[in-house]
Amino acid sequence: MRRVLFSVLVLSGLLLIGRTPVDAAGSAPYRVIVHHQVKGGRISRGALTSIFLKQAPRWGDGNDIHPVDQSVRSEVRRSFSGDILLQGVVEVQVYWQRRMSLGVTPPPVKGTDEEVVRFVASTPGAIGYVSAATPLPDSVKTVELAD
Repeated sequence: MRRVLFSVLVLSGLLLIGRTPVDAAGSAPYRVIVHHQVKGGRISRGALTSIFLKQAPRWGDGNDIHPVDQSVRSEVRRSFSGDILLQGVVEVQVYWQRRMSLGVTPPPVKGTDEEVVRFVASTPGAIGYVSAATPLPDSVKTVELAD
């Protein structure tokens, strides 16, 4: 019951107003993308953390969430992990080793921005992140980060 309540509380904050994180040059180093059918245009950092740590399994409308990660060698993943998960890539890997021992599988990992875009475009409920310069088809949309 607590887990369900936590998921509802986290996902209720998905449409908050806020600002996008920026790098030293003043532009976002990555952008968060979702399948075009996902409702809403903004998501909180807390909700993203819960999604990518698989603590929030469903969107606010009840549909399953399907997060996808980048390669552990990716600069985009390093930025995302530090900004959103507030952990380095190694710490996130340790988290997943512990969770896998409990039967929880981590998000699938894709090797390139293009592979992430293809996964998100073809998977209803999917969410991922790509470098800011990655071209996007109409089958995915960018969501703004809210603080």
